[in-house]
Amino acid sequence: MHIPAKVDYGIRALLTLAAAGTPQTAEYLAGEQGLPSRFLGAILVDLRRAGIVASQRGAEGGYRLARSADAITLADVIRALDGPLAEVRGYRPEATSYGGAAEHLQQVWVAVQASLRSVLEKVTLTDVISGTLPPHVAKMTTDPDAWISH
Repeated sequence: MHIPAKVDYGIRALLTLAAAGTPQTAEYLAGEQGLPSRFLGAILVDLRRAGIVASQRGAEGGYRLARSADAITLADVIRALDGPLAEVRGYRPEATSYGGAAEHLQQVWVAVQASLRSVLEKVTLTDVISGTLPPHVAKMTTDPDAWISH
C-alpha cells in the first residue's frame, strides 16, 4: 500500500490536534510536526469538508476535531484525503472481473481490501496517541518479518 504525503501529514496533524485538546492553528500543527504550512492548510480544508475537523475564527480560533479522537479511525482520514482504501485501476476490488488464468484474482484483491480494513478501520487517533493498538493489530507488529522490507 502506498501512503501519500497528504495522508501521512493529515494523520500527524490530527494526532497533534487530538493531543493538544484545544483548537490549534494550521501553523502550530505544521510547526509541531515539521510539515509544510501551505500544504497542511489545504489538507485541513479537505478534512473539514469530510467532517473530521471543524474550524473556528477569532482569538481562540483554529482547528479542532469535529468528533472525539476515539471515534476517528485511520481509515476515515485516508478515505477523506485519498479515496478508497483499495482500488484496482480505479475500481473497487469487488467490481473487478477477470477471465482465464486470472479468474480468481478478484478474490485476492478483495482479501487485500479486507486486510487493510481489519487494521485501518479498527485503529483510532486515540489508539495511536496512547500506543495501545487493538490486540490483533499489535500482534502483527510482533512478527520480526513485519519489520523487514521485501
